[in-house]
Formats: sequence, structure tokens, C-alpha cells
Amino acid sequence: MGVMSPAKQSAADATVELAARLTEALQRERIVPRFVDSYVVEHGRQGLQVHAALYRDLLALLQREALIAASVHAVEIVTDNFQPTAKSKPRPMLRKDAVAYRRKYLSALARHQKWSAGDALDFQRDFQIYEELIARSGPGRKRKPFEAANHPFVDRCAFLLDSSFLEKARVAASRALTALEELTEQVVTSLK
Repeated sequence: MGVMSPAKQSAADATVELAARLTEALQRERIVPRFVDSYVVEHGRQGLQVHAALYRDLLALLQREALIAASVHAVEIVTDNFQPTAKSKPRPMLRKDAVAYRRKYLSALARHQKWSAGDALDFQRDFQIYEELIARSGPGRKRKPFEAANHPFVDRCAFLLDSSFLEKARVAASRALTALEELTEQVVTSLK
């Protein structure tokens, strides 16, 4: 068995730490349950919470979407603002290094979540879909609070949450996305 270089070891440790802290922060801050509960109260959609099993399944699906969105944002922050030394200026990682970081992060996340190979591949596929859709939408502009974001998290969550009131669900999901992005930025900053 080969020995890892110190630089590779610290990169692997950083991805493990990021995966652990990000999932723990999502659980601790309860962004998804608060998002669903506030949507139910704000729009009088108590039917979403009537059946406990369906409500738990909805929360689990939305929590997974939140983890995908937060993971994509975290990897984007790390790879776009790479700082090899404390005194160097932040710059984007080289493409091959960014791909390697992404791969290490996804495997660290799969180990942390104790996913099967199939679950890990499903998550990786959805992660890639998010990345591609976000890249296609181009640089984001500052949106107004009543405006829905052009983001896959917003569309997927709105459809899962309340497809009959899609636009209202999109605006609520957009607010949740803002909270997710702020939380992700806090977690990434705390690791530096």
C-alpha cells in the first residue's frame, strides 16, 4: 500500500471535514423542516402534514435536495476561491484539481452518509445535473425577495412540495435556497 503525500492527505482530510460539517449543519439548522412548516402555515396547506409517513418522506426528499444544493455550492466556493498558501491571492483551481477535489468530496460524503454504491451514484448523478444546470444559467444576478431563483433546487423542491401551487412553492424554495447558500458559506469559511 502506498503512502499519501502530505498535500494529498490534507486535501482528503479537508473533503472529509467539509462533508461532515455540511451534513451536520443542515441537520442542526433544520432549514428544510422550517421551510416546509413555514410554507404550510403561510399558504394554509396543512394537507402536506396530515399523513406522518408521507410528511417524513417529503422531508427526506427535500433534505436530499438541500444536501445536493449545499454540496454543489460548497465545491464551487472551494474550487473558485482556491488559496494554496495563506498569503496567496484566491484564484480558481486548475480544472484537473477541481475534478479531483469534487471526486474526493463526493466519496467522503458517501462514506459519511453510509450510502450504498447505488445511492452514491444517484447522488453523484444529481450533483452533476445541478452543476450543469447552474453553469447553463450563467452568472446569477441579485434577485428580489418575492422572485424565485433560477436554480434546480428551487424547481425540484417546488414540484415535490406543492405542484398545484408551483409558483408559490418556487418562491418559498427560493428563500430556503438563500438560507442554504448562507449556511454553506459559513461552513466553508469556518474550515479555512
